[in-house]
Order: sequence, then structure tokens, then C-alpha cells
Amino acid sequence: MRNFFLLVFLCLLTSNFSFAQQAQKKQNLDHYIIQDSLLIHTKDGAQISALTVRKKDFTGKLPALLTFTVYARKSDIQKAIESADKGYVGVIAYTRGKRYSSSMFTPYEYDGADANEVIDWISKQSWSNQKVGMYGGSYSGFTQWAATKKLHPALKTIVPSASAAPGLDFPMTNNVFMSFTFPWTYYVSNNQFLDEVDYNNHTLWNSVNEKWFQQGKAYTQLDSLAGRPANTLFRKWLAHPSYDQYWQNMIPYKNDFSKINIPVLTTTGYYDGGQITALYYLREHYKYNPKANHYLVIGPYGHFGSQGFPATVYNGYKLDSVANLPIHTVIYQWFDYILKDGIKPAILKDKINYQVMGANQWKHAPSLAKMGNDSLTFYLSKEMNKSDYLLTSTKPKEGFIPQTIDFKDRSDTHSYYWARNITYDTLYHNGQFYMSEPLKEPIELTGAFTGKMRVSINKKDMDYSVALFELTPEGKYFYLSYFMGRASYAESPSVRKLLTPNKQTALPFSNTYLTSKKLNKGSRIVIIVNINKSSNEQINYGTGKDVNKETIADSGEPLQIKWFTDSYIKLPVWRAKK
Repeated sequence: MRNFFLLVFLCLLTSNFSFAQQAQKKQNLDHYIIQDSLLIHTKDGAQISALTVRKKDFTGKLPALLTFTVYARKSDIQKAIESADKGYVGVIAYTRGKRYSSSMFTPYEYDGADANEVIDWISKQSWSNQKVGMYGGSYSGFTQWAATKKLHPALKTIVPSASAAPGLDFPMTNNVFMSFTFPWTYYVSNNQFLDEVDYNNHTLWNSVNEKWFQQGKAYTQLDSLAGRPANTLFRKWLAHPSYDQYWQNMIPYKNDFSKINIPVLTTTGYYDGGQITALYYLREHYKYNPKANHYLVIGPYGHFGSQGFPATVYNGYKLDSVANLPIHTVIYQWFDYILKDGIKPAILKDKINYQVMGANQWKHAPSLAKMGNDSLTFYLSKEMNKSDYLLTSTKPKEGFIPQTIDFKDRSDTHSYYWARNITYDTLYHNGQFYMSEPLKEPIELTGAFTGKMRVSINKKDMDYSVALFELTPEGKYFYLSYFMGRASYAESPSVRKLLTPNKQTALPFSNTYLTSKKLNKGSRIVIIVNINKSSNEQINYGTGKDVNKETIADSGEPLQIKWFTDSYIKLPVWRAKK
């Protein structure tokens, strides 16, 4: 599991891999005009390192394609060359302090304003036709949205893939800080490019996480456990456990979305760690601008595949043949459509374009809400089928199922994440296991599941999870989606509201991963409800104090949970009309 999370770390935050992968070929550089050591000066005196590539044999004015990223690699010129080959000026620019910039390295905080400075610089070049499109994945998806917070008139479209959103999915998800973000701070800050050696020292980072877990130190002590000076960047993030103004300033927030009037194409995947924030941007865009021109392409892809070239087999799951969509090609088709009056990509038959796993079919809907036409509700019953609790479609009699978590016992772990594989023969777990009766008809699960947990605990807070599976008639468990979050932020990620010990509390949740899959007759719905206790994220001991500063000395008596039987999950589905 610990090595797996380092792989997740790499998948979640390394951007532009798929684009560069397809462009790594020898080029005759004599065919290009290359400026690879540009320094663009911002109004506040910072330096932005950038490079541009354009074809020598074209003397007119051209649109530019910009990637703004924290990941400075010497191979980046290949991406810019590819854009030049396709009739654009390729531009790569970097977070201040990266590549050849002598400014202080500051990820996230200035990227939106700095990207706009770069766009303004592009628009004033003799080769520019004042049309700029932005693209890229993960961190580079975030910078596109950051640039739209104050939209430059030359920015005509963005294509964010697997977009990160600081404060919402990195370095915390649903207000729970994730340990894989800690080594990332050194990866991008140890030098002006990337420190691959330090980052790939899995033995070191695994040992730091394990030492922290076993010793029960405060989360703020990860840097000292690594034998390093205080990590000011990481500790600055930890000082903002709520989605407060610090995070809100980095990307569009609420009414900012109403002013985003350029076309947007978002790409993500059912198994992309950045999906929940990619869809956050989409939902907020339509919420505050109902006339937004925003398209989505989503399928059974991971973080890299959703940015460019999906693998035919992902984590053991063989994709339906129609799912093998060259997203990289679609992205350039989109740019031709928007910036060169070309033809709209064929896959974009409606605003929401999604692949139904198991049906070998793409479907299209005008909105996320219209993906389904019905829903299934399942309650957490006390009834049992052999050794498993039942998920029932009728509300059961009042009652509860108890669960005890002893945070002092470090001989076991409790975790929520299952995407190291898609299918399993057996689900080994130590949570609460619930299973439905067999489905009486085939049905399409399409959308993001939601729910409400009604609980009573003997503490003031907890971090919990709900993992969702299909048990197929053949006896395989198919991983579908999950939720993980902090109970005290159930109503708002910006306001912490502690639970009253031993009092029933309703915890609604909705920030889950969207999926689409054909469920066959005879399949069962399975969920595992659990509490976080592992080395891969903070441990919430429930005192109500700052979780970053809690230690094992704060654990006190074991966490006693009552999961009440009026707790439920709701699955969005699409039923064929009879």
C-alpha cells in the first residue's frame, strides 16, 4: 500500500507526460525559430522563465498554444515543437523560481497572475494574432483555471486535463491532508528543474511515513522525521486546513466563474485522482454561468490517460474498444475548431460525453444531471446475509451498527483507497461491509453517488470513507468510486463544525468520483464504510483541535461509532425506456 501511494503521487501530480511521450523524436531544429531562455518580467518584479518555438517557413501571424507548469524539464521543447508543427507557436512557461527564473519559488500562489503576464507578452509579439489557447494536465490544468480568475482578452480557450485545485484535491481532499504531497514539495523545490533522485527514493519516503505512523507524532513533524529543516511550504499549507481565502484566491471562486465566457474542453477519467476537482470547475462554471460553453470528455482513464493517450488496459481492466480514444488528438482538433475555425471534434456530440464501461458505447448528455434518469437508494441495514450486512432499498427499523477504532493500536491500518486494481476476487478489509440483494434487471450506473451517514461518536470529529463496488454474477468485485472526508466539514469545506459527542449527527456527502458502468442482472451493490488510520494521510484523533498538531497522546479512549440504519447511499442510474 505504501509503495502504491508513491505511484499515486507520481500519477496525480506529474503533468504533461502523455504529450511529451508522443513527441520524443529527432527533429531538424534548423526548421524552427527557438527561443529557449526567455525571461518575462512581471509587474511585481518577478521573473518567469519561458520558451517559444515557431516554424521558420511561416512569416504570418499565428495563434499560440501555452502550457504553464511547475514541472521544468529539458525535454519540454518537444511539446512546443509539436505545436509549431501543427501550425501554432508553441510556448512553455514556468512557475516563478523554476527553470531560469531567479525569483523565489512559490507554487500555486502567483500562477494565475503570472500566466496572464505571459499571455499579455505573447499578444504583443510580432508573430502573434492575439489568440492564445492553454492546455496541459494536473498542475497545468490548475494554472489554466487560475488564469481565468482575471481573464485576459487574448485567452480564447482552455483545455484543462485532470485539473488540480489547490485546497480541494491537493494537498488535501475534503479537508484531509494527504502524505504523498510532502515529498512533492522537495521534488519541485530542491532545484530549478526537478529532483528525480530524491523524489524516487521510495525507501526514504516510505520510512518517513511509517515512522510517523508508528511513533504517533504530530503531522507537522514529517520534515523533522525526514531529517530535514522545517518545510516552510508544507507547513504553510497545513496552516490552512479549511478551504479559506488563502486557497480561494488561487482559482476562480463563486461569482468569478460567471465571467468566464470562453470555450472550455475538460478531459478526465473515472480513475483520475484529479477528477473531483475537474468536475468541480465544470459544476461551478455552469452554476454561475448557465450559458457557459464548456464540454467534458470522460472515460475509464487514469491521470495520464485522461491527458493524452489512454492505455488499452488500466490497472488490470481491459477498456472497451470504443474507449480507446486518442485524447491528445481531440485536444488539437479542439484548438483547430476554436482558433482556426475548424470542425468540432466528432466525440463532442453534447456538453457531457462519457463512455459506459461494459457497454462498449459512448453516450452524450446536455448536463451532468441529465446523464441519468432515475436513482437507487440503499440503506445501511442491521440485517445480515451470512456474514455481511444488507443494503436494503426500503428504510429499515431504527437501529445502529457499532464500530470501534483504537488509534493506539498500530498493528493494523484502516484505509479507503482501492484503485491499485479495478477488479478483485476478494475484498480484504476491516471496515463495515454492506451488500445488496441481486439486481433484478440490468441497469446503467451513471454519475456520482451521494449519501448521508447518520452517526453518533464519542469524540468531536473523525475522518471516514465509503468505497463503492459492484459484485458481478461471476463473483468479481469491480471498483467503482469512493468518498473520503472529514466529518466536521460535511456541510462546508470552508467552515469546521465539530460534532457533539454521543449525539446523532447527519453527515451528507457528495464530493465523490463520477463513473459510468453497465451493471448486469444479478449484480450486487457493495460498500465498505471505514475510518482513516494509516500512514498515507493525517490521523484525526477526534479531540476537535487542529488535526495537524494532534499526536497519539491525544487518542484517548477508542473511537466508538454508531452507524444508524437511516444512513443511505444514492446511486444515479439510467434506465432504458420500455
